[in-house]
Formats: sequence, C-alpha cells, structure tokens
Amino acid sequence: MNQNIQQTYDMLGNTQLVRHRVLRNTYWLLALSMIPTVLGAFVGVQLHLPMMGGGMGMLLFMAIAFGFIFAIEKTKDSSAGVAILLAFTFFMGLMLTPILTRTLGFSNGGTLIMTAFGGTASILAVMASVATVSKRDFSALGKWLFAGVIVLILASLANIFLGLSALSIVVSVMAVAIFSAYILFDVQQIVNGGETNYISATLRIYLDVYNIFVNLLALLGLGGGSRD
Repeated sequence: MNQNIQQTYDMLGNTQLVRHRVLRNTYWLLALSMIPTVLGAFVGVQLHLPMMGGGMGMLLFMAIAFGFIFAIEKTKDSSAGVAILLAFTFFMGLMLTPILTRTLGFSNGGTLIMTAFGGTASILAVMASVATVSKRDFSALGKWLFAGVIVLILASLANIFLGLSALSIVVSVMAVAIFSAYILFDVQQIVNGGETNYISATLRIYLDVYNIFVNLLALLGLGGGSRD
C-alpha cells in the first residue's frame, strides 16, 4: 500500500515537473521570438516595404501565415520547429510595417507604440498569472473564443470594403478582449497538461500577444494620434 502511494506521489511530481518545464520553455521561446519580430518590423519600416492592401492582400497574408503555422506544427518535435517559428515571427514583424508607418506619422507616434507595447505586456502578465494560480477551469472558453475569432475575421473582411471607422473600433476592442481571454485559456492548457509541446504553446501565445498589440495600437492611433 505504502509503495503504491509513493509511486503515485512520484508520478504526480514528474507530471508537475514536465508541466513546469513546458511553461518555462514556452516563456523563454516567446521572449526569443520578440527579437525577429522587432527586426522584421525595423526592416519593413526602414525599407518602406510595399504591402498589398485590400481583400487580396489579406488573403495572401492569411495563406502565408497558415502555411507557416502548418509547417511549425509538422516540425514541432524537432529543432526545425524553433527555426520555422522564428522565421514566422520575422514575417509577422514585416507585416507590422503599415500600422507602424502610419503610427510613426503622428507627432506622438513613438509614445503610442510604447504605450501599446506596455499595455500588451501588462495584459500578458496579468492573464498568465491568473491562469497559473487560479483554481477555476477556463477550458470551456475555447469554443466561444474560436467562434469570436471567426466573427472577427468576417467583420475585418467586410470592413475592407465598407471602410467604417466605427466598425474598426468595435473589431479592435473585441480583438483585444478575445485574445486576452485566449492567453488565459492557452496558458492554463499548459498548466493543466493539455498542451505538452512548448513550440505549439509558444505559437499560440505569440499570436495572442501579436493580435493584442496590433489592435491596441490601432485603437490608440484612432483615439490619440496627433498630427501637430
């Protein structure tokens, strides 16, 4: 009986160790992924890289992004997965070129960018902490958040043709809320053992953080951009 109890404790200890290792590696890789993102954004802004706009531009972006995501998931159990993930984050940095160029056109553009960065970091810290320490199960959020993302994509596609400022604000506010909740969901998946691959975990949390930053920056540009 005592031997069985000891084996159970050992198994629980090993499980907790594995989860802690996945979470630690995820945070390290997430931090590392910011380097190619910043580099990509810098290159895009400095070289004034042209970006295809409109519906075709969005469809091309989604095709390339999903191609990267597919490749990352296929190679997530090898070092190639890390390399492809970092290449993907460089690409995503390049995709920041239009919004960063537009924001830097404001006299307070640098301040807006730093504010969006600080706000994103704060949301990540708060949501990750809640997911780590809370006893509440957030797994039921998954299906609702996925449905919310579909609505966001459809609304974004529609607004390419409608060009409504009010709809842009609504979409950005919804995106910040949805992807903030996704951080809660994704981090708890690691904590509870639902996600055991740190490359996949990093990809998910990176996309959450990226979307929060972009939409916070869009909101700040709409509400606080100054041409003076």
